[in-house]
Amino acid sequence: MNASSPHDDAAGPLDLLAGYLQAEIQPMILLDPDYNILSSNLAYQRQFGVEGKRHVGRKCFNVSHGYDVPCDRAGEHCPMQRATETGSPDRVLHIHHTPRGPEHVDVELRPVKDARGNVIAFVERLVTVRSASARARAQGLVGRADSFVVALTALQRVAPSMLPVLLLGESGTGKELFARAVHEGSDRADGPFVVVDCSGLTETLFESELFGHEKGAFTGANARKTGLLETAQGGTLFLDEMGDVPLAMQVKLLRLIESGTYRRVGGVETRRADFRVVSATHKPLMQMVRSGAFRQDLYYRISVFPIHLPALRERMSDLPLLVASILQRAALGKAPLSVSAEAMAMLLAHTWPGNIRELRNVLDRARLLAEGGVIEPGDIRLDQEGPSFGGYVPALALAQQSPSLDDIPLAQRVKRFRGTRKMLAQELGWSERTLYRKLKALGID
Repeated sequence: MNASSPHDDAAGPLDLLAGYLQAEIQPMILLDPDYNILSSNLAYQRQFGVEGKRHVGRKCFNVSHGYDVPCDRAGEHCPMQRATETGSPDRVLHIHHTPRGPEHVDVELRPVKDARGNVIAFVERLVTVRSASARARAQGLVGRADSFVVALTALQRVAPSMLPVLLLGESGTGKELFARAVHEGSDRADGPFVVVDCSGLTETLFESELFGHEKGAFTGANARKTGLLETAQGGTLFLDEMGDVPLAMQVKLLRLIESGTYRRVGGVETRRADFRVVSATHKPLMQMVRSGAFRQDLYYRISVFPIHLPALRERMSDLPLLVASILQRAALGKAPLSVSAEAMAMLLAHTWPGNIRELRNVLDRARLLAEGGVIEPGDIRLDQEGPSFGGYVPALALAQQSPSLDDIPLAQRVKRFRGTRKMLAQELGWSERTLYRKLKALGID
């Protein structure tokens, strides 16, 4: 054999593969095992605003993230590392830099092997996530925190399927927005998205609202009524506050989900339903099953794919982003209000027991009190009954802000610290990715 490298031996097949990628409608790039971009298709160049071939030959982590080191060394999951170790495809949700700003991107990496089974290249497919934004926006899901990305990753996996989804989390965490994102990411996106509020309804009223009723079915039923289930035909049925469904109705819901059939109240005709079910609750359903307050068989039918939605206190680094998004929505086409640094620190110090719903209420009040287009501390009225950080702003909440004089002690601490970057991040209470970004901003290797 000559002294040529495996890359030289594979040049022909890789050229053919690069040509094949041009026919793909999804953005794709071809990488070598050293993270270098070998080629990209037109869809990638259009979607991510890459001009010509200026990205070819550059490291993928530098083009997508602006990193100087691979993602795993920057505190993130690296699909190439996993694909190299396993020899199988790997998939991850990343935040990429684009001409429009940071965006959530669903990345799937597939290894390319030669005849001897050696990995000689990787094909990376990149799909921008439309259901959530990594920047402030007036509508839909917004977030960048690790706990939010975990929930969004799960949503991306399950949305294209027909599996029942159960959204778990405290009240006010945005369960309806997540449910709508599941719907919009499915093949039923063009169909209706119908919300059924299961709380506060008696058994008779719940059955009538869901299944509809025939004329004369009960006192006051003066005409036939179409139920929400029929309205959701071909779309998604969102059962909000599932833990409040009466036990007697749970039996009928189970029969509906299992058989796909139902009858209107007072009717005899069996009707066929065509819907995908997404449920949500803030109650501990498993404890309710053990106590007999919720049927076990129904629980296992609706919780095929559970997703935990983080409380706001678990994603405090997203708070400035959420504040800007809420204020954008309230602006109604006008210039949105801004928040002073002192007011933002006040918001960051609160624990938000009511989560995003409480944040929205606080900002709605503050907008009415603010003068000069800026929300100041005096405009903010917080519920002080819940626990508080006592004025301490969590380090994670400041992770994505620009470096300031507050970062100078970090530089001194790095010089004195004896240990790995991971150990330092744990001591500071930050993620390793957050520490990497702050060190990079300070020019510290």
